[in-house]
Order: sequence, then C-alpha cells, then structure tokens
Amino acid sequence: MAFPEHADYVVIGAGIHGLSSAWHLAEKLKEAGENVEGRIIVLDKSGIAAGASGIACGVVRNNYFQPAMRNLMAHSVGVWESDPEAFSYHPVGYMQVSCELMRDDVGKIFSEQQAIGYESIFIEGSNTSMSYMRGLFDDWQAKGITSILHEKRGGYANNTKSIYGLAKKAEDLGVRILTGVEVKGLISENGSDAVSKIETDHGIMTCSHVIIGVGPWVRDLWQMLNLPKKIDVKDLEGIVHKDIDMWRFWQLEEGVLQVKPETLLMNDGKPPPVIHVDTDAPLISDVDGSVITDHLWGIYYKPDWHFGGIQGGAAPYKVETQVDKVAIDPYGPSSPEFVSSPEFAHMWVSALAHCHKRFEGMMPKYHREASGGIGCFTADSFPIFDHFNENATVIADSNHGYKMLGVGHLIADEILGEEQELLQPFRFDRFEKGELHPVSSSPFPWS
Repeated sequence: MAFPEHADYVVIGAGIHGLSSAWHLAEKLKEAGENVEGRIIVLDKSGIAAGASGIACGVVRNNYFQPAMRNLMAHSVGVWESDPEAFSYHPVGYMQVSCELMRDDVGKIFSEQQAIGYESIFIEGSNTSMSYMRGLFDDWQAKGITSILHEKRGGYANNTKSIYGLAKKAEDLGVRILTGVEVKGLISENGSDAVSKIETDHGIMTCSHVIIGVGPWVRDLWQMLNLPKKIDVKDLEGIVHKDIDMWRFWQLEEGVLQVKPETLLMNDGKPPPVIHVDTDAPLISDVDGSVITDHLWGIYYKPDWHFGGIQGGAAPYKVETQVDKVAIDPYGPSSPEFVSSPEFAHMWVSALAHCHKRFEGMMPKYHREASGGIGCFTADSFPIFDHFNENATVIADSNHGYKMLGVGHLIADEILGEEQELLQPFRFDRFEKGELHPVSSSPFPWS
C-alpha cells in the first residue's frame, strides 16, 4: 500500500498514549456518524509497543499525593476496568506500605481518595500494620512500618498484550497504523505556526492535526515544534527559578526474580495486590550482611505470570552524561544499557528479603533482562498535556504514562472541542504561573 499523502489526524507513537488517543478519537468520530477510514494514521519508527510501553512494569494505581494526579488516575482506572480482557488487566489492588516519615502524607491520600469515592482502607500503627500484613503473608518481617494504604481497585496489566489490545480496538474502528516510519520533521508554512506537513523517512504527508505521544522521545518532537529547551519556573513560594532545563532523563531500574510467580501468593492462595514499600529502616544485604543504606528507600513488586517471576523495581537515578544521545534513541543501540545494574539487583533482592522471609537467599535467582529503560521527565516531574502551534497536541507523561490509559480519552475529547477539567492542572503555563503540584516525602521523583 502506498504511503499516504494526507490524514486529518496524524498520531506519532504506537504506545499507550498514541494508540489510546487514536482509539478514542475514532470512537468519537464514529459516534458522531462520521467516516473514519483514512482520517486517522498512527506512525511509529519501530513498531507497536516497541518503546517504553513494551517493557513497562504495568502497575495501575491511584496512590498519588497530588490531587490532580489522583483524580486523573481514578478516571484511568475506570478505563482499565472497562475491558480487562482486551487490556490484559489484573485488578488485584495496590498497597502502599510506609514508615512514620510518610504516615501523614499517606493518610492525606487516603482521606482524599474517600472524598472522590475511590475504595481503599488505611491502617495505622506499627503493631496494627504488622498484624494486617501477617494476615496476608505469614512470613512478613519488614521493620519500621507504621501505616498501610490498601487500594482495592488498581493492580497491573501485561505490557505488550495491553498495547496490542489497544491497537486492535483502534484498527477495528478504521485507524491505520504504520510502523517502521520515522518522523524527521514537523513543517509549518506561510507564516503560520500550525503543522501542515509531517516529514518522514518514507515521504511527506499533510495533516490537519498532529498528536505527539512518544514517551522518552518527547524532547526531540518538542524541539521540532520550536518549543523552549529552558524555561523559568515559579515555585509554590512564588520564587522564580531561571533557565531550568525543560527535560531531564532518569534511568529506571526494574528486574525479575526468576522463581515461580506462585512463590508470592497470599495465605489464602490468591495473588496479592501490587506491593510498594517505603521505609527508613536500615537495608541489610542478604548476601553479606553489610548495610546497603540507612536512608529512606523504596521498592515495588508483584508476582507476574507474563514476566515469569516476581517483577518490580526501585527508585531511578539521573542520567547525567550523554543526554543528547539518550534523547535521540533511548532504547536503541546508541543508548546506555537499560538492563538493571548489579547494584540494583543487590538492593532489590535484599529489600524483598527484608519484607518476606521466603526471599532470603534468593540472590542467585535474579535475572537481568531489558526492563525499566530511560524516562524523560519534565521540569517538575509531572506530565504536560497541552496544545501548541495551533494544531499540535503534546502528551508528555513524565514517566507516569503506562497507568494513564484514560489520557487518550480526554485528549480526543479536547481535540474535538470539549475542554477537559482533569487535564487543566497539566498545562505548560503552570511553570510560569507557579501552579505546581505539591510533592510528598516519597523517595521516588514522580511523587
């Protein structure tokens, strides 16, 4: 089939956001009685789920200290629940297990979840928390835990399966997905900022609207729109910080303990919720008894039959060198190795043993494989969902992305003229206005 000369809507990126946007846009047009065939085209330089979406841990949660994030995630969880089979979604729930330093933050999250009708329970006190966890896992032994937020909704999805489920929904409605097509430029003409043409390595096509949902490659497309590399940021105290980098890159480390997923079943034989532990109890090596850290640390983990073991991760670290190379191809041969490091493996497996006796002596079972990858974060580590240059929509998820399945729904509504309240807190002008999101005590940069 010949390369198309025109599409009304060109979506760049065949991951969670691009495909979700294309699906919902096609659905809206169909509902309005319009023809979809040939009007929506998705371009991806590699393939469906070839980037961050394809190796995502897949956790779906509402555990956010920021009200805007919490409201947005409640909407997205509803989309996951709308078709669990198609999205390979497992609604097992989610647990935030925390030390005293985070108790007030997590208690606030719980209170505000109740206010929006999001089902969860909150356990406080060290003895009560230990009893609750021992009721689920008889070998629970984590120290310094004084609160637990147990979200009854949420869970996890199998990464590539869910993205292919999205692709099928889009294609069934008439969306065309073209893989192996790399975007080289966004062209404006006749003194207008609007994108009139998409330059690719297969040719040039005209468009009426472009949607950018490319995950860690967003900086490159941002530059194609001639948007700023550095910005001024007004913080919550009204202080203006000059010439802040618009984009930062973090190495995300995840891994798999290659044991039967059934190793982490609960006392009742059922799969557990996704577990996230943040604690300031000293983390002792399960290999040699040394102190790995005596500062606040955090991990997340779950049994995962798709990964074939216990899968999870820990806090990422900044990529300080070769940023230009990373930005060009975060997952290609020129990027830093994105399998987890030996240091991560030592820390993560020791942390599992800190939490459960059953994982003691398991270090030889750790399996290094592609997981985590490079994440592209905004100046404040929260997403940007906004419209630029008259007809360009940018979905910059700041590595919160995979769980936000519902963003595409909201983006499609806005493109068709219905402004969405849930997206308002994520506009680009928040940096200038000082309307930033509050931050918690979590060791993770996205919280």
